[in-house]
Amino acid sequence: MNLLYLSWNYIKGKKLNTALNTILLGLGVAIMVILLLLSSQLTDQFSKNAKGIDMVVGAKGSPLQIILSSVFHIDYPTGNIPLADAAKLGKNRLVSKAVPLALGDSYKTVRIVGTTIHYFDSIQVQNINGRFWDDELEAVIGYGAAKTLGLKIGDVFAGEHGLTEGAQQHEGHAYEIVGILPAKGTIADHLIFTSVESVWKMHDEHKESDTMDSLNMLNPETDIIQSKELLGIQIDGDVDKKQITSLLISYRSPMAAVQLPRQVNAIGNLQAASPAFEMARLLTIIGVGQEVIEGFGYLIIFIAGLSVFIAMYNSLKERKYDLAIMRALGASRLKIFVHILLEGMVITFMGGILGFLLGHGIVELIGQVLKESSGGTFTGFVVLTDELWIICILIIFGIIASIIPAINSYNTDISKVLAER
Repeated sequence: MNLLYLSWNYIKGKKLNTALNTILLGLGVAIMVILLLLSSQLTDQFSKNAKGIDMVVGAKGSPLQIILSSVFHIDYPTGNIPLADAAKLGKNRLVSKAVPLALGDSYKTVRIVGTTIHYFDSIQVQNINGRFWDDELEAVIGYGAAKTLGLKIGDVFAGEHGLTEGAQQHEGHAYEIVGILPAKGTIADHLIFTSVESVWKMHDEHKESDTMDSLNMLNPETDIIQSKELLGIQIDGDVDKKQITSLLISYRSPMAAVQLPRQVNAIGNLQAASPAFEMARLLTIIGVGQEVIEGFGYLIIFIAGLSVFIAMYNSLKERKYDLAIMRALGASRLKIFVHILLEGMVITFMGGILGFLLGHGIVELIGQVLKESSGGTFTGFVVLTDELWIICILIIFGIIASIIPAINSYNTDISKVLAER
C-alpha cells in the first residue's frame, strides 16, 4: 500500500479546503522569506557601499542625512563646507585618506558626483571601459546608469541643477562620457562621476552671494594654500570661496575613531558622521517594524496550522468508516497513523513551496522596480541559510497539526465503527 499516494488522493478530494490551507500557509511563509531576503541584502548593501569609509564630514545637520546623501546617495545633502576647512582636516595626522565630494546636480534623476580618482580605490576599480577623466567636463558613468540612460562613450549630456528630473539645465556646458565603470553591485553602478573642478565650473553661474565663513581654520600663508592644490583638486581662484559637499575619511589608526569625530564636531560648521554607527541606528529603527511584520507572518503560519488541524480533525470524523475498512483489510495502526500524518505534511509542504516561490518572486519584482527608479540591487535569485529555519518551523507546524488526528485514528476501535455503520 502506497501511503503517500493514498494521502495525496484524499487531499485532492478536498480541493477547496486544501487550496485555502495551502494559500494561507504560503502567505505566512512568503512574509518571512521577504523579510529575510530584504534584511540580509539591505545589510549587505550598506556594508559594500560604506567599505573603506570610516567617517563622513559634512555641514552641520543630521548625521544620518549626511551618510545617506554622501555614501548611499538617497537623500539631500545638509549643505556645503569650505574647501579650506576640509583640506586642513585631510592633513590631520589621524587621517589616512580624505576624498572630497561635490553634489547637487543630476541627469534624468541620476546623480552627478564630483570627486577625485581616489574615490574609486574604495570600490576597487582599476580598469574601466574607456578611461578616467583628464580634463574638466569629462565624466565616467556607472554600468547601471549607462544602461538606464542609454549612454555610451563619446556621448554628451547637459547636467541639471538639483536632484529631481526636469530641473534647470546647465546650458552652455555639456559633459562628455569618457569611461564606463564595470558592474560592482554598489551604488556606484547608478551614478555619474566627474571632477570637483567640473562641478564648480557648472555652478559658476549659480554662485551664492552669502559664501560661508572659513572659520579661520587655515592661515592664508600656509603651504597648503600657496600650492593651489587641495585634496587632489586643482584650485583656480580664491581658495576661501571654494566649497565642497562632504569629505569621505579613512582612519590611519583605531585611535582616530575616538579623537577625530570630537575634533570635527567642535568646529562650528562641520559635522562628523560614522557610517557604521548611523547604519546600525537605522537598522535598529527598521528592525522594530520588521519584528512587527515578522510576528504577523508567524501569526499567519499559526492560523494556517490551526486551519489544517481543524480540517483534518473534521475529515477524520467523516472517514472513520473508510479507515476502519482499511484496518479490516490488513492495514496496521501504525500505517493509519502515518497515513494521516502524511496528509498534514503534504499540505504543509505545498504551502511552503508556494510561500518560497511567492517570497522570492516578490523580492525579485521589488529589485526590478527599484533598479529602474533608484538603483536598488535586491534580487530574489538567492537562497539564504536562514531560510532553513522556516523549513524547520513548517515541519513542526505540519507535525503538530497532524498529530492529534493521527493519534485518534491510531486509537480507533474498528469493531465499534463497523458495528455503528
